[in-house]
Amino acid sequence: MTGPIISPSILSADFAALGEEVRAVSEAGADWIHLDVMDGHFVPNITFGPAVVKALRPHTAKHFDVHLMIAPADAYLAAFAEAGADTISVHVEAGPHIHRSLQTIRSLGKRAGIALNPGTPASAIEPLLDMVDLVLVMTVNPGFGGQSFIPSTLETIARIATLTKGRGIDIEVDGGITTETVGLAARAGANAFVAGNAVFKGGPAGYAERIAAIRQGAIQHGAMGSGAGGAVSC
Repeated sequence: MTGPIISPSILSADFAALGEEVRAVSEAGADWIHLDVMDGHFVPNITFGPAVVKALRPHTAKHFDVHLMIAPADAYLAAFAEAGADTISVHVEAGPHIHRSLQTIRSLGKRAGIALNPGTPASAIEPLLDMVDLVLVMTVNPGFGGQSFIPSTLETIARIATLTKGRGIDIEVDGGITTETVGLAARAGANAFVAGNAVFKGGPAGYAERIAAIRQGAIQHGAMGSGAGGAVSC
């Protein structure tokens, strides 16, 4: 895929109608579907597990972008792979054996992602770059949707864009992405954008328009491609 990847986060969807919501954003132009898994331990919130991912899988053929905000993660990687995840991202802060986690994800035939909290420096992932297909930069503190973008994370994105240049690694940003902030993240080097409230707020009638506006914001105001280049087909 060329151009920005828009990955609506179902954390902001109607949980009473998740299947319908996934179908709606898929038809509205989403490239990926972002699934935030939280355990109430690594982050102060609880969402869902592999059973929900499996239940949603028949509702779309879109790429399932599964973000594990859980610790430990290793015991659950196979379950999420079997449930239908395409990319599985784990946090560098979530455990002492991140190499093992990434190796396991790839051994399961899935794309491996490494995620960083806003306060974690880009240098934390330098030893891991040969083992990942995606770097996910949290641009808010993980745990809840609807937070404001943290400007200092732009430096992290830019540093990761430099580190990953020419490697075919996607750089994804998650948190506070709107039509205004998406351009800043794109200019810093991101090529994949998780959007929650900016897509889902207001209901399905506006999904296509809002996804298109976020995409256009990334194209118009971003430099697109300063470090990214591993985007997969949808």
